Amino acid sequence: MLPKDPVMLLSYLNTQLRDHYPSLDALCEDMELDRQELLEKMAAIDYVYEAQVNQFR
Repeated sequence: MLPKDPVMLLSYLNTQLRDHYPSLDALCEDMELDRQELLEKMAAIDYVYEAQVNQFR
């Protein structure tokens, strides 16, 4: 289950991306998550996914 709080979700996603997944697409596929929904949740707190560093910034 994903954290509900956006800041906690940000931390969780970046940790997962750093430690386990080569891309956001791989994370979403493996965890059966809606990529667009994650992007929108992170955009709401002014974070965007940067593929070249594989994290939300």
